[in-house]
Amino acid sequence: MSNPRPLSASRLPAMPEIPKGDIVSTYDRYEDAKHAVDVLARASFPVQQISILGNDVRSVERVTGRLTYGRVALMGALSGAYLGLFLGLLLFIFQPDNTAIFGVFLAAVAIGAGFGMLFGVLSYAMNRNRRDFSSVMQMVASRYDLITAPDLVHEARRVLTESAQQ
Repeated sequence: MSNPRPLSASRLPAMPEIPKGDIVSTYDRYEDAKHAVDVLARASFPVQQISILGNDVRSVERVTGRLTYGRVALMGALSGAYLGLFLGLLLFIFQPDNTAIFGVFLAAVAIGAGFGMLFGVLSYAMNRNRRDFSSVMQMVASRYDLITAPDLVHEARRVLTESAQQ
């Protein structure tokens, strides 16, 4: 018995690969490339034949702040409270007729926050001089190409050119 694939997944390759085709246009920002695909979609162009290809990809680490014991404790308490909230919800689902469920719920959140704070501070103390800042990692391309099948390139360029003149 075969497993049917949805129509949208039928054109996706089993293994990731670089899309084949000709370049319709090139953009410096992803938002501009995405806007071009929106323009093509509004013009009833078969956008399932378009790919946005990011070139010269680099990783960018943006520093968001300095880590201190207070900040680490707060972040640990918040993440632990989320875990406690989840466990409290599980207890509520499996024992909805418990009259003291609100107290159990609050206790689960408080215990989760306490353990999260404790583990956060301990791990920060053990790694203290290795990393004293928080950051967010991003992958950014320096150029974005719109690629489509060779027989659709001229139609896509015509639609984009007409849109730019309006």
